[in-house]
Amino acid sequence: MSDGQRTQVVKPIFIVGTGRCGSTAFHQVLGVHPQTMWLSGFAEEFPTHPEWNRTAVAAMNNPVLGRIFRKRIKPGENYGFWYTHAYGFAEPGRDLVADDVTPRVRRQLHSVFQRMLARRRNRILIKLTGWSRIGFLNEIFPDAKFIHIVRDGRAVASSYLHINEWQWRGWYGPYSWRYGPLSGEDQAAWEASGKSFAALAGLQWRIHTRAIDTARANVDPDRFLQVRYEDFCDQPLESCRRVVEFAELERSPKFERHVSGTRITDMSNRYRKDLSPAQQGLLTRLLRDDLLKYGYDVSEDAGR
Repeated sequence: MSDGQRTQVVKPIFIVGTGRCGSTAFHQVLGVHPQTMWLSGFAEEFPTHPEWNRTAVAAMNNPVLGRIFRKRIKPGENYGFWYTHAYGFAEPGRDLVADDVTPRVRRQLHSVFQRMLARRRNRILIKLTGWSRIGFLNEIFPDAKFIHIVRDGRAVASSYLHINEWQWRGWYGPYSWRYGPLSGEDQAAWEASGKSFAALAGLQWRIHTRAIDTARANVDPDRFLQVRYEDFCDQPLESCRRVVEFAELERSPKFERHVSGTRITDMSNRYRKDLSPAQQGLLTRLLRDDLLKYGYDVSEDAGR
């Protein structure tokens, strides 16, 4: 495909999750599939030159170049790209919906992704965390495929608590983080916890997973897939085969060999050691209904 040639964006694949949910590992594994085109550091640094990103990612199909550069050229969220092409997309104070789409942004995203696609890597694969932006993206790409990576909310909350304030703005409190004010229900729960940061981290997981559930109601069921991170770690090949079929990607023996040879360690039960019993109990009580909905064990002995 020449620099001037464009192809239509067909069934782009969007991975969504809360953050700290294992979506990075999942994104990087799926990005090895030879059909996927994703945002590399070139898209972040040179957002107005999508053809440079295309060249870099397409080079990963070359066995020699792939081995040399795979640690430097890899899938990422790379929000610098979004700052240029979809204003406000990177850090909205609430989830983005269909009514937030402007004709200009619609044109810009179609144009830049068309310029990014390659002859072989012809399916856009994007990862987003925090707000899902499903309603926004579904309005622009009505044939998009959405994959929700969900992880035990207690593990996610623990992970938030063990990173610094640059990575988790919750340390500033809900008045200064990037997710808008708490609802009355969540504000009452946070205050009842003594304004516990563990509770706030759990609330963030709940806010974002509930927002995903709300947004998915407007997406055809055959375009939405939920994958538990714990299941992906336990059975990566089976999980990836399911995803490939859902996303309508070609079956690739090379991709399957890569998945089979990739070791993915599930750290979801680490919160049992990293949080005190009181903090664990607080999170289990706070998130109980949502954890049960996703099939997580809320008994006291779970994971021990």
